[in-house]
Amino acid sequence: MPKLDESLLTGLPPFSRLSRQQIREILDRAAPKRFPEGSAVFREGEPAERFYLLLDGFIRVVRTTPAGEQVIALHIPPGQLFGIAPAIGRKTYPATAVCASESLALGWPVRHWEDFAAKYEGFASETYRTLGARLDEVQVRLAEIATQAVEQRVAAALLRMVNQSGRKGPEGIEIGFPVTRADIAEMTGTTLHTVSRLLSAWERDGVVKSVRRHITVTAPHRLVVLSGAAAG
Repeated sequence: MPKLDESLLTGLPPFSRLSRQQIREILDRAAPKRFPEGSAVFREGEPAERFYLLLDGFIRVVRTTPAGEQVIALHIPPGQLFGIAPAIGRKTYPATAVCASESLALGWPVRHWEDFAAKYEGFASETYRTLGARLDEVQVRLAEIATQAVEQRVAAALLRMVNQSGRKGPEGIEIGFPVTRADIAEMTGTTLHTVSRLLSAWERDGVVKSVRRHITVTAPHRLVVLSGAAAG
């Protein structure tokens, strides 16, 4: 893989306060790697040996419940660090990172974490800000599961994915990575049957279009209304 230019990282939060020379120092310690769609970068409970920066693609964060069920906690978009177990004082990964699409990431051995955090201004503080935003997202979803009807939860999940990855197309805004109805069921704490029923009804009504794991929101405002967000 060609040597990466520092300009690729200058606008990203962990590196926004650093000089090009400092970014070069960090890049020179990184190992780039491509991951195919559906592969696990690491698994929950494994020793945390590396942390990563996602350059391209999307990461699906999956947790396992005490009952052994898998739950999709959130999606990580390009430009963010992940696998940052040392930032929360862990020696093992707290979740599994699955590539929702083909992905390209930079990886560093965890032994560099403390050095980067101490030496490079903003590296740690911006990372903790990102962690805070992810925690907020998880808390919002837990509140949705506790208080909202299934239809609202599914609509809200689709809107989140659109906001994170949406790209405009001729028929509407397409979610930027493959997503199955089973994935949506895991995200919203409901059943595959219920998600299939809702999406089929919304397709008939012209709200969404779903073709081979690719979902396009054809009427975004109507989906906002279905999520209950418009009422707030």
